[in-house]
Amino acid sequence: MKNIIVTGTSRGIGLELALQFANAGHHVLALSRNMPQVLIENSNVTCLSIDLSKKEDLKQVEQFLTSSMKKIDAVVHNAGALLLKPFEETSSEEFENIYKVNVFGVANLTRVCLPFLTKGSHVVTISSMGGIQGSLKFAGLSAYSSSKGAVITLSELLAEEYKERGISFNVLALGAVQTEMLAEAFPGYQANISATEMANYLFDFTLTGNKYYNGKVLQVTTSNP
Repeated sequence: MKNIIVTGTSRGIGLELALQFANAGHHVLALSRNMPQVLIENSNVTCLSIDLSKKEDLKQVEQFLTSSMKKIDAVVHNAGALLLKPFEETSSEEFENIYKVNVFGVANLTRVCLPFLTKGSHVVTISSMGGIQGSLKFAGLSAYSSSKGAVITLSELLAEEYKERGISFNVLALGAVQTEMLAEAFPGYQANISATEMANYLFDFTLTGNKYYNGKVLQVTTSNP
């Protein structure tokens, strides 16, 4: 049984992934502002309703790790905030709020987890094809896509900084997956991959991907977006 942290578990890929880990017998720490009943009722899941953009909320995570989990085998940074709005109409506060979740939330949670990560631990950050340099870009997603580019570089740097400790950091840049967030970004678009199907892929990659990769950005997509 492994100890695994999954963020953004209120819906979509994060919810499906947390359930898959728990149903496979792993101990899951689910982090999200809203927690579905199906996770609360699962005996292999510990739910903490927190906002990753708030440092004071992250203290709850640190306290739980210190008192209960003590060791982390994997972290999946899946939580993400989306803003679909023309750049010139986007306020500095709105832009900053996207970065607070998508970049600073990842950085701050990673910092909290580092004392509990050991040789063989795997940190997986879920990015987007929109964050890949040279990929097709879409108007109205300046804050979201640029934040997803930022966490790619952050992960590459952390992989280098912590390679001597045997901690692996990898990024999966996802294409279109049929989730609520996709519907918000591209109304009416139908993806050919479901949240459950993507969770299947993430399940295996989280548990075994660090045997083959470190500091890598893997593009997981069959389409644009």
